[in-house]
Amino acid sequence: MGLNVIDAKMLSKMFLAGAKNLEHKKEWINELNVFPVPDGDTGTNMSMTIMSAAKEVASIENPDIASLAKAISTGSLRGARGNSGVILSQLFRGFAKVIREYDEINVAILASAFDKAVETAYKAVMKPKEGTILTVAKGAAKRANDLAMAGEKNLELFVGEVIKEAETVLAQTPEMLPVLKQAGVVDSGGQGLVEVLKGAYDALLGKELDLSIHTASKPSAAIAMMNSTIEAQANAEIKFCYCTQFLIMLNKPFNIRQESDFKEYLSTIGDSIVVVADDEIVKVHVHTNDPGLAMQRALKYGSLTTIIIENMRLERDEKISDMMEKQMQSTDLSRSKDVEVEQEKSPVAEHKDTGFIAVSIGEGINEIFRSLGVDYIIEGGQTMNPSTEDMLNAIDKINADNIFIFPNNKNIILAANQAKQLTKDKNIIVIPTKTVPQGITAIINYVPDISIEENEAVMTQESQNVATGQVTYAVRDTMIDDKKIHQGDFMGIGDKGILSVGTDLQSVAFDMIKEMISDEYELISIYYGDIIKEEQARALADRVIAEFSGCDVELQFGGQPIYSYIVSAE
Repeated sequence: MGLNVIDAKMLSKMFLAGAKNLEHKKEWINELNVFPVPDGDTGTNMSMTIMSAAKEVASIENPDIASLAKAISTGSLRGARGNSGVILSQLFRGFAKVIREYDEINVAILASAFDKAVETAYKAVMKPKEGTILTVAKGAAKRANDLAMAGEKNLELFVGEVIKEAETVLAQTPEMLPVLKQAGVVDSGGQGLVEVLKGAYDALLGKELDLSIHTASKPSAAIAMMNSTIEAQANAEIKFCYCTQFLIMLNKPFNIRQESDFKEYLSTIGDSIVVVADDEIVKVHVHTNDPGLAMQRALKYGSLTTIIIENMRLERDEKISDMMEKQMQSTDLSRSKDVEVEQEKSPVAEHKDTGFIAVSIGEGINEIFRSLGVDYIIEGGQTMNPSTEDMLNAIDKINADNIFIFPNNKNIILAANQAKQLTKDKNIIVIPTKTVPQGITAIINYVPDISIEENEAVMTQESQNVATGQVTYAVRDTMIDDKKIHQGDFMGIGDKGILSVGTDLQSVAFDMIKEMISDEYELISIYYGDIIKEEQARALADRVIAEFSGCDVELQFGGQPIYSYIVSAE
């Protein structure tokens, strides 16, 4: 006789198994991203979203359905990252609204919960697009309702059939979105949802599974972003041989001046420098030809531990880089508080009417936002999408009645809006900026003497007048926008697609700018990244000045990882 009801114990197992299965498959799901950029992160975003909820579920000693529903909903909402993660959290939120009313769950209740999940997720997206995770969820929910209406009672058969339908719809997503078909992939978010369902199904069938959830403090978005940066640098042209990483166990607090002096010294012996300081620990990464010099200087501040030195000329391949990354990430940082890289500005203590939060990445870009009056910078963006909880923590640190948020990435807007909905004591205004240049333009157009509503309208409108291009490299072979792309090629990516492809970075950047610029633009701004030398960036700017004599051209150090150049036109 088959299983007809799910109790709290089984629901907990199913959710944890779904979360673990998604976590195991996240890198594969990342590779399904259409654009072959080094920061394809759908799998990572969905995994971090569900694992946030899994930790809350695992912490409940004697769960009932209501407490599990709350943990699933609250945990995923606060941990949601990126569009795919936010949509997944909304699916869980709708699902939890139904099941929390029951002590046990049967086929009819599950079918109703699937329906509510889809309804909630669709409402959360301003312009739902078919051929995505939403379509897969909708197909699964429809099959669930058909089976319930037909009188199916056996949960094992029911869930199995629902997953089959989800896989069928997933396989059809390339026919719904031409960009998926051209790239030869299915929708990555839809695949992530299928993996959650498959993991849950394995638990329902009684398979032996590892359901352990590590509940130690998760790394901050900044530290996770830094690790992504390290990996990206390892793929760059090798000027300095040794990738050197270590922790400094501080003898006394590490002040801003010392941090600046230490970074300046490291810049004389290497590049790709990242220094993340906490009250007790400093995490250091540098590419250098003499690791001993870096460690000798670090001993001024404390004792060293977790020393990793990799010869990049011998160990370039991604698997070894991944091993290095995992080894560093596994270091016990339980004594460390969540750290914001370069978050030098203290939280605003004095109450004021209006505050500003910007998502940013790179030393130079961070400084630009600070100079424009941004109160709090959340480190992140393409390389690591901040979560809803990161947004809520930033909001909590600003003592203002009205707070503007500039997400500066299309994949972060939903998380910002979710934070807005969860904030009750402050007025949160999300300006839907999709790129860093849009965010810069938006805040430049803030006028203190007009109302919040007028500022929202003006900043939103002005930001939409900014065209943005970004140059990075391809991590795999593919075909997009009728352009054949090979692994290692440089790509110039505009607001609506790939504008240029080639093997020469400077030429790709220049060709991208040529594709971006039209007669109405008057200003071109070029922000160069952390691996670009100033003279290299100046050569590009000079070429642009010669080509577009009618435009003003500004060159600024951005310091952003992975994207060698970010260019705006307005």
